[in-house]
Amino acid sequence: MDSLHRLEELFAHFPGIGPRQARRFVYYLLGKSPASINEFIKLIEEVRKATSECPQCHRLFVTNSNLKSLISNLCSVCADPSRDTSTLMIVARDSDFESIEKSGTYKGLYFILGGTVPILDKEPEKRIRLRTLLERVSNTSAPKAQLKEIILSLDTTPDGEHTANIVRDALKNIVSQNSSLQSTVVTVLGRGLSTGAELEYADSETIRNALSNRK
Repeated sequence: MDSLHRLEELFAHFPGIGPRQARRFVYYLLGKSPASINEFIKLIEEVRKATSECPQCHRLFVTNSNLKSLISNLCSVCADPSRDTSTLMIVARDSDFESIEKSGTYKGLYFILGGTVPILDKEPEKRIRLRTLLERVSNTSAPKAQLKEIILSLDTTPDGEHTANIVRDALKNIVSQNSSLQSTVVTVLGRGLSTGAELEYADSETIRNALSNRK
């Protein structure tokens, strides 16, 4: 396989991108000037170097070098003392986090699962950060004494629903075994989201309704 087709194959692995779109990306880049290509490559390298994973919510964020050493390298949301620590929202991807934040509806904390679990998958812990989530909820260093609600904000697709069931069952087991979490409830987004919808593409009003009607 030559380098052109390898590049097509690489683009085809991007979420939501098929072979035809991947080929269009390749030829688009080939039509750009060398300066534009070099700028593109440099920007990818700069973003990669400037991006960190928050040790608490596990989302990727651009690190502010002036603040990097202040609060254990937490992202701006986890480090914000004004956030509501009594609620923890679980989302599949960073793009879902962005959609929720853009809606301006939710003011609590987050946890990024890192994806969803396909229905036929037998090893969910290889797909999502399930064990890390359970440690976050049950760990004495976390604000669990104030944790009143855990909101499952996952896609209403088959894989999203399957993942929600896995996470819900695991959380209920942790909650039932931990006396300090007895009052914590696990909820899911209401049906402001239509069945089959992906959270990433939901508009702010839909997200606001789904949060208002969670159960």
